[in-house]
Amino acid sequence: MTLPLHDVRAHPLSVAKYDERTERVVRRVRAIPTGFVRTYGDIDPRAPRFVGFVLATIHDELPWHRVVRSDGSLTQGRRQRALLQQEGVPMKGDRVDLRRARLQSHL
Repeated sequence: MTLPLHDVRAHPLSVAKYDERTERVVRRVRAIPTGFVRTYGDIDPRAPRFVGFVLATIHDELPWHRVVRSDGSLTQGRRQRALLQQEGVPMKGDRVDLRRARLQSHL
């Protein structure tokens, strides 16, 4: 039996959709307001790669494009850049201007 690709629970390497750790990442990503970004390390300082894994496997209308690398570079290239520019996120060359666009960590 073949399971649909969009069902993350169907993938043997994916996280359980309702896992507490995953839900925390999802909540933090959803909390990033339009026009701002956070880094993978801002979302989970102990496991930034896990954040990337969650973003790659959970497809529940997350604003994935608002999560960038710690140097402001983009993981998804032109597609991500276009979405951020539509939201008015300030850029510095090919990177997000983190001094202006990074959401403060206590928010």
